[in-house]
Amino acid sequence: MNTPSPLPRVLIVDDEAPARRRLREVLDDCAAERPVEVVGEADNGLDALQQVQQARPDIVLLDIRMPSMDGIECAQHLQKLEHPPAIIFSTAYDAYAFQAFELNAVDYLLKPVRAERLVRALAKAHPLGADALARLRQAHPKTRSHLSVNEKGRIVLIPVEDVLYLKAELKYVTVRTAAREYLIEDSLVRLEEELGERFMRIHRNCLVANSRIREIGKLPGDDDGHFLRLEGLNERLAVSRRQYSTLREKFKY
Repeated sequence: MNTPSPLPRVLIVDDEAPARRRLREVLDDCAAERPVEVVGEADNGLDALQQVQQARPDIVLLDIRMPSMDGIECAQHLQKLEHPPAIIFSTAYDAYAFQAFELNAVDYLLKPVRAERLVRALAKAHPLGADALARLRQAHPKTRSHLSVNEKGRIVLIPVEDVLYLKAELKYVTVRTAAREYLIEDSLVRLEEELGERFMRIHRNCLVANSRIREIGKLPGDDDGHFLRLEGLNERLAVSRRQYSTLREKFKY
């Protein structure tokens, strides 16, 4: 006798309780054709990240527009998992978003969600790649609230407001906070494009948090040597000659 296959496990993520309730009702309506097991609900991106790592759903029904951490950022962090869940975004009408979804073969649900549309989405749900998520972010420009790294199979979030500097190291970027260092796979150029209002380049391989600059100066006995210190860090960071005059003008040292 064959053992029946386990039902796909689904996590519902939406900041509005009526929307979560509607998704549960529509999933019930779809049960005869596409049965699933709802393993939980989350009302924000941060909670969703925790629940995914605890409940290990196969599919996440993920609202895009949420306060603090939106659905696209949440999906970007989930992509760091060794086995990320499939993502189905849900959204109110947004012509630019629809175009981005279609171009990147990303499935989505238009609110209010209909049963027949949900059945089709569940049938072809799949994990999303980093490139597709990056292009979706371009259609929904919003600065990330956190960076992230996978450490021993868990997603560790790094609040952007805690970051002192970002330094390129070959194909990785060192993220320095007052507490410790993290190593992430990202591009310093891409981080500068996204976080440029909060960070500035002091060298070809280093960005620092504007609000954390404490001291700018010249190295003793070296007319061409310049350095910078950040609040909460004793380390001296090298400043290029090109950036030194910009720094002095901007911060009036």
